[in-house]
Amino acid sequence: EIDTRGLNCPLPILKAKKALSEMVSGQVLKVVSTDAGSIRDFQAFAKQTGNTLLDQQTQGAEHSHVMRRR
Repeated sequence: EIDTRGLNCPLPILKAKKALSEMVSGQVLKVVSTDAGSIRDFQAFAKQTGNTLLDQQTQGAEHSHVMRRR
């Protein structure tokens, strides 16, 4: 899990990309963000990279994104 609260685009995606590159195929990463644009950003990132976006949730100002490494 990585915490990107307080960071704006493109930092949450860049931190997720770095974390995913250090993981093995099938591992799951959760990213917590306060950037409202991160919902759309993570959807596009999953499509572009082939990683699977398993879940997205919003609670108040926080957005969580769960991805599986391809």
